[in-house]
Amino acid sequence: MQNESLSGLFGRGITRRNLVRRTVSAGAVLGSGIWTAAGADDDKQDERSLCGQPLPITHTQPNPFGVQIHTYFAGPIDGSASPLTDPLGIHPEGRDPSTITNFSGVVGQVDLVFSGTGTDTKTGAKAMYSFHTDTRFMQGQFIGADEQRHHGTFAFI
Repeated sequence: MQNESLSGLFGRGITRRNLVRRTVSAGAVLGSGIWTAAGADDDKQDERSLCGQPLPITHTQPNPFGVQIHTYFAGPIDGSASPLTDPLGIHPEGRDPSTITNFSGVVGQVDLVFSGTGTDTKTGAKAMYSFHTDTRFMQGQFIGADEQRHHGTFAFI
């Protein structure tokens, strides 16, 4: 049943390419606490264009650069320990996979570690590397900064 609804949500089913293409084209939400509506013409942006702006969850944690961000590390929503994905331990209040306060909808989340071999094209030197990503998409209703109900699609990449 979940696959059917997600296939309907994304047309051809979920592939990495389809997920990124659809969520990025719909808009991105960064968990930094600085929420800015993106528009084609930012010079003419006024207060009315920001009314449907989502509010971040209240929980914060430092990112690798020491900046507080409004998100939980990936892990079980009941808040139990997840040593592979959450170095902060347990969360008795649970983990909200969304980054939006007062959100009701579908959240997809994947926490992946990729590895590979990089080759310097000038010297031919090779080195192993790894890359960690916590990627999420959210689609549903939320109460915006204007205290009104809105519908939107967001990505946390």
